[in-house]
Amino acid sequence: MQRIEWIQNKIVGPEVLAKRCNSWRTLGRKIVFTNGCFDILHHGHLSYLARAADQGNVLVIGVNTDASVRKLKGPERPLTHENDRAFQLASLLCVDAVCLFDEPTPEALIQLVRPDVLAKGGDYTIDTIVGAEFVLGNGGKVEVIPFVPGYSTTGIIDSIKKL
Repeated sequence: MQRIEWIQNKIVGPEVLAKRCNSWRTLGRKIVFTNGCFDILHHGHLSYLARAADQGNVLVIGVNTDASVRKLKGPERPLTHENDRAFQLASLLCVDAVCLFDEPTPEALIQLVRPDVLAKGGDYTIDTIVGAEFVLGNGGKVEVIPFVPGYSTTGIIDSIKKL
């Protein structure tokens, strides 16, 4: 398989993702799920994703669609198209699957994946993480992964605007 195919095969819809998760679960793999916009992929994201991947054997990422990002971040975002964001994430060695979602929250995707671990960044607490109650109720755990100071998409955008 060519590397480009390897990357593209990681980007899947919900039905394929559910089948892959069932296969991984049958093989005894520990599934980690996280989600986000990942508008400008930066060092903070990469560190966060590597740490999330360390929580299990398989890392699944839910990525907000462009429409979903606009609702969350405003009409000027995202800067990077959803397909490009998905491709960038899928190209990472620590990522096993990427799935776009258009809903306001990833709750439905989390219920579809049924992860063993739900990971979110340091600006969340367990009681503010969408899907935490579901994951904990099914015997999983929730991990809040600390931020790498000085890295954020908003900070990058703001520094560019100052130029």
